[in-house]
Amino acid sequence: MLANNKPISIALLSGGLDSATATAMALEAGHNVIGISFDYGQRHKRELEAAIELAAHLNLLGHEIINVNLAKWGGSSLTDLQQSVPTQGIIKGKIPNTYVPGRNTVFIAIGLSLAEAKGANQIVLGINAMDYSGYPDCRPDYLKSFQALANLASKAGREGNAPKLWAPLIHLNKVEIIQEALRLNIPIDKTWSCYNGLEKPCGLCDSCRIRNEALEKAGRSDLSTREEI
Repeated sequence: MLANNKPISIALLSGGLDSATATAMALEAGHNVIGISFDYGQRHKRELEAAIELAAHLNLLGHEIINVNLAKWGGSSLTDLQQSVPTQGIIKGKIPNTYVPGRNTVFIAIGLSLAEAKGANQIVLGINAMDYSGYPDCRPDYLKSFQALANLASKAGREGNAPKLWAPLIHLNKVEIIQEALRLNIPIDKTWSCYNGLEKPCGLCDSCRIRNEALEKAGRSDLSTREEI
């Protein structure tokens, strides 16, 4: 802990709405927060610019950007430009090709390393009900198993002080997340959700469409990117 005796959290800050909201919730809970973002070869690298802006806006204790080239072997439309980003919406029972093989396992493991080095007692994740309906590494059973691993795989864990994996949005839908973001004064216009590597949100990919629909339901259609192509 720091001299001010506040606990320390490590927040996986992608630059998107969800991770920004979860990070702000950790700050609201009285934690010092260190953000960690990843340049993993994603086509939407613009999200890293958003992460830098958000880290400054939220006045984080620190912000690390880590290079992990998951694009070297592809396997996802987010890391392989030969694949098309889907626009048809989530299909029940089907994992979309925007799933990046092993991404959260790699990210959380690096976050765990940073947490142990900094004496942090919490790793903040922005995963939510919408995410785990499509992605295997965003589901409650995955988090439970990774927590068990964290308890065993670190010195802190063996001493009974493993960082807790905290996913405060896990049971919230996108509208509820937007409502939380508004309550916490998150600059939603500075967050980045679009999967396409353009200068402006495409308004067409699944991530844009889900975000726009939720903004409209939350009464904030003024923040929608539906018209941008």
